[in-house]
Amino acid sequence: MIRIHVSPAAIDLAAEMAATQAPGCGAVATFAGHVRADDGVSVLELEHYPGATEAALARVAEGAVARWALGAATIVHRVGPMHPGDAIVFVAAAAAHRSAALEACAYLIDRLKTDAPFWKRETRPAGAGWVEARAADDAAAARWDGP
Repeated sequence: MIRIHVSPAAIDLAAEMAATQAPGCGAVATFAGHVRADDGVSVLELEHYPGATEAALARVAEGAVARWALGAATIVHRVGPMHPGDAIVFVAAAAAHRSAALEACAYLIDRLKTDAPFWKRETRPAGAGWVEARAADDAAAARWDGP
């Protein structure tokens, strides 16, 4: 089972984890990302390309399910304005064993950071500006390339 959801609504982390459990799976690994207040960030706004974003996230999840034989994969991502402490993203992977669930969870967050069309704009005391892509995100995603 693959679940993809992109919305401006707050993420209910407990409900999303519960919904990721799958029959025959003894492990569910999760990751939740939150807005940081680094350098005075007061608002983080995410924009996306509806339809294309969900399709890209589905491809990421399908890759994880195939690679680790997952019973379930979940990607929930917020868009719109958010404030420090708000959950931005939730990913989860359910597998028979913990190693597959943990690896798949890392894969999901690493790949979505580079493969899904999201644009971030931060508001700080000095003004607002778009966030550039980070080389560290590219490197994290690249570790999953190959066999």
